[in-house]
Amino acid sequence: MTVSTLATNQDLDPALLRQAFGVFPSGVVAVAAEVDGQRSGLAASSFTSVSLDPPLVSFSVANTSKTWPDLRRADHLGLTVLADHHGDVCRRLAGPVEHRFDDVAVTSTDEGAVTLDEGLARFDCTIYNEVEAGDHTIVILQLHAVEHTDTSLPLVFHRSGFGSLSEPA
Repeated sequence: MTVSTLATNQDLDPALLRQAFGVFPSGVVAVAAEVDGQRSGLAASSFTSVSLDPPLVSFSVANTSKTWPDLRRADHLGLTVLADHHGDVCRRLAGPVEHRFDDVAVTSTDEGAVTLDEGLARFDCTIYNEVEAGDHTIVILQLHAVEHTDTSLPLVFHRSGFGSLSEPA
């Protein structure tokens, strides 16, 4: 057995941290809404379930995001768990604002939540809490509706790229 120790009090290089964080694959979600009559959305790879009672989920968004200040003003947010075939959609959600929803089938609720029609799971949410955490904000969302009908594999973000899981044995 190999025993190693971690050096403490070392300078943590952001590039090294990004590589280390990247060894853990995470699912990818689209967060979207209609704000002031326009669709707005972003992709997040930090989605996680938080609580069943009350039903809560979370994601993190960079404090430098130009999209989050608009999205956070929406009455309701749509959150879509992306499928493994959504790599292009995910990249589009990080691109120019005016083209983020080009050729993407979406559904909007009366409250303004926008979800992708081909998502693995779709949630209607409101902001429950926001917690500043370093260079990101952790956004906790309360769920009001859920739809889960797709059995495809999820899109995953791993080692700074998009991929998919293999079918369970």
